[in-house]
Amino acid sequence: MKNIIAIANACFEIGYWPNHFKKSMTIVIPKPNKISYNSPKFFKPIVLLNTLGKLIKKVIGDRLQFYVISNNLIYWSQLGGLKFKSTTDAGIMLTHFICTGWIKNMLTSSLAFDIVSFFSSLNHQLLALILGKAGFDSSVVNFFSNYLVNRKTKYFWNNFSSSSVDINMRVGQELALSPIFLALYLALFFHILEKCLKNLYFIICEWQSSHNTKQIFSNFQYSSLL
Repeated sequence: MKNIIAIANACFEIGYWPNHFKKSMTIVIPKPNKISYNSPKFFKPIVLLNTLGKLIKKVIGDRLQFYVISNNLIYWSQLGGLKFKSTTDAGIMLTHFICTGWIKNMLTSSLAFDIVSFFSSLNHQLLALILGKAGFDSSVVNFFSNYLVNRKTKYFWNNFSSSSVDINMRVGQELALSPIFLALYLALFFHILEKCLKNLYFIICEWQSSHNTKQIFSNFQYSSLL
């Protein structure tokens, strides 16, 4: 373990992620029980990464999360992508809002939405700016900038194998550092909403559900204009 920590420290100090760890194999597996397989969405890619590289990224991810939480860089209500927080915590928070509304004889409505293709559309330059704004040393920012580029994979499907393909336009959801990338990225979004719209809520308690629906969708449409 000491050697793994030493490698992680060296990567931070020189701002470099070895090319050997940037190579992967992607196994394309058909999803079961499909009538036909004439669309890419009927297949699931499984990415195989270097085991030592995964361990080092785990160490780096833990250190990064400790830093951002210790310095209050994550928005207070954010639960995704963080240690010791889970879907259960989100459910408890929502239950608290609902029960509080019941005490006042109010109805509670909430709006949940999914960010489509979040990891595949994550902007590398913006992520580097967020890290710099968070107060990270330039060598750490350089490390993550280097970590995200020059990544390659080979695709395997049955007896077929491809040549190396560049995968620099995304951040893999399966990567060990992806959860903390998600938390930092969304923290910026939440802070912008808080600064620009003091009364913007996606969980609302009112006397009538029709009022809830109208207000919550109005907030969502307003936030999409930011």
